[in-house]
Amino acid sequence: MHDPAVPDRPVRGREIALLTNPTAGRGRGARHRDAALTRLRESGFVVRNLQGRDADEAADLASACVADGVEALVVCGGDGLVHLGVQAVAGTGTPLGLIPSGTGNDVARYLGLPRTDPVAAADRIIASRLRTIDLARSGERWFVTVLAAGFDAIVNERANTMTWPRGQMRYNLATLAELRTFRPIPYVLQLDDETMEHEAMLVAVGNGPSFGGGLRITEGALLDDGLLDVVVITRMSKSKLVRSYPRLFTGRIDGVAEYVHRRVRTVTVAAPGIVSYADGERFGPLPLTIECVPGALDVIA
Repeated sequence: MHDPAVPDRPVRGREIALLTNPTAGRGRGARHRDAALTRLRESGFVVRNLQGRDADEAADLASACVADGVEALVVCGGDGLVHLGVQAVAGTGTPLGLIPSGTGNDVARYLGLPRTDPVAAADRIIASRLRTIDLARSGERWFVTVLAAGFDAIVNERANTMTWPRGQMRYNLATLAELRTFRPIPYVLQLDDETMEHEAMLVAVGNGPSFGGGLRITEGALLDDGLLDVVVITRMSKSKLVRSYPRLFTGRIDGVAEYVHRRVRTVTVAAPGIVSYADGERFGPLPLTIECVPGALDVIA
């Protein structure tokens, strides 16, 4: 049955903002933007076509559009640009749309969006069907996917310095490189009312189930349950970590004895010398307190 509150076709003159990272996916961002922009304008939208010279300018453009009252902020890029867009729209009621064109595209996976067809993704924007999801928040900063706070963050740090290869293989090679010198890290975790101390390989805090282009580290995490999924992989041999690594792509890591999984509303993660990553972006040094904020984001899905 058709819901009249959710139009299948846009009303003429509806204004949205389209913010693009043209270098996403090694140039896919610009190509996908051009295809989506044509489709959106043909359908009757007034589109503000925006592109920042750097991340700071892109963030300013996004916030200005939301303050101006555009009907939606649509980002054309990868999870990094989604992360930037979320900072502008979280808690405002302005929905976020996505034309996927990045390397990992985990948020697009969560929402079942077309990841290789920008016109089909634009059609989702045109249909304007909204879904409300939770976000994770630490201080004034938000994330959608997973916060990496251990070996996974160290790998992310190295992968972000690499220009080759593309896609998931970059993370695989960074993993092998970091394994040579990695030592387990002492953690103190405050999980709601429970305190845990571990020597661990990694700690991940998931609002959603995956990061890094499909690494299902927090398998089972739901976007609308009001909870964060905290995963700890405690001390294990490097050889076992290498053997267990492929299980992250299938989400079948729970059979590993060193795997600990908790669902909480709030978690504080403390460990020496770790800079955390969230949505693939540098997030901040530990310690951090992260909370789930239910229903903080409307997405066009």
